[in-house]
Amino acid sequence: MLSETIVKPRRITRQIRVGQVPVGGSAPVSVQSMTNTRTQDVAATVSQIERLAAAGCDIVRVAVPDEAAAAAVAQIKRVIDIPLIADIHFDYRLAISAAEAGADGLRINPGNIGGDRKVKAVAACARDRGIPIRIGVNAGSLEKDLLKKYGGATAEAMVESALRQADRLRTLDFHDIKVSLKASDVSRTVAAYRLLSKETDLPLHLGVTEAGGLYPGIVKSALGIGMLLAEGIGDTIRVSLTRDPVEEIRTGFEILGALGIRRRGIEIISCPTCGRCNIDLFGILERVEKALMTRSMTIKVAIMGCVVNGPGEAREADIGIAGGDDTGILFRKGKVIKTLPQEDLVDALLEEVARMENNRTGP
Repeated sequence: MLSETIVKPRRITRQIRVGQVPVGGSAPVSVQSMTNTRTQDVAATVSQIERLAAAGCDIVRVAVPDEAAAAAVAQIKRVIDIPLIADIHFDYRLAISAAEAGADGLRINPGNIGGDRKVKAVAACARDRGIPIRIGVNAGSLEKDLLKKYGGATAEAMVESALRQADRLRTLDFHDIKVSLKASDVSRTVAAYRLLSKETDLPLHLGVTEAGGLYPGIVKSALGIGMLLAEGIGDTIRVSLTRDPVEEIRTGFEILGALGIRRRGIEIISCPTCGRCNIDLFGILERVEKALMTRSMTIKVAIMGCVVNGPGEAREADIGIAGGDDTGILFRKGKVIKTLPQEDLVDALLEEVARMENNRTGP
């Protein structure tokens, strides 16, 4: 298996809990996202969280830029089923308000949360409510003294920022901590996490911030998050895309699945097409992906463009289709089980997947 050849064992970290989700220790690597709605628009935010949860999101984060957003946390929490983290910048009072409203965790930025008195107030509130704090270090908002000391937002500066804030919280007898170190470039992000992982057993939240749109964001995240996970570093992840956040969840699980760390949902494989392809494979693939996106069963589905070579090339797939000129085939584990008109291929495949799912979940 891939995981036995290139993925190192997970480093041992202290386990914390975000709501009902364990993070660190032997817990599965969790997948997070962040809403892009206005948090005070409760209906829109809840709707997006429900879509994220259906896609497999384990933990969701919401922006809390003002008191209206903090107050909305209470309404949102009443109707969602996954843990909610309040994302705080600048105003420590918003962290307290969000915690009092029922947030399952807080994310604070050491570069802008304020001095000891403010951190003490946040830590006391979080401790009283039994919720964790993520120290979220961003290269773009490091403390001024560290920028001066290191001559910029280097990996070393990011690590010192995180360790300094963690020491500050522990001095206040607060220990339910996790850490993230995010930059917009892969090399600095990876270097920072590698350094930090040698200095602490705190659970680490992985991500490459401001990664960009779909293609650059996926590439940067797959490289940065993937390299660290392969080295055994990382307890929870968030892929950052300038996109529908559901795509972040999908990408996160694709990264984990490709490394053999955690699988969720249906794995779809497809051929890249060539001159032998006589069907609209792009359109078929898009239709199948949309139909199966929220299925949680773990099977492999193949979408192939060539009746002659397709089944053999995808013999490891649990179920698949391959198209020809006018007819296509439905195959299982490389063996043809049905020949049917090309226009019926997708429906036949989806019916077979549903049958397989019912057989696995039935009485």
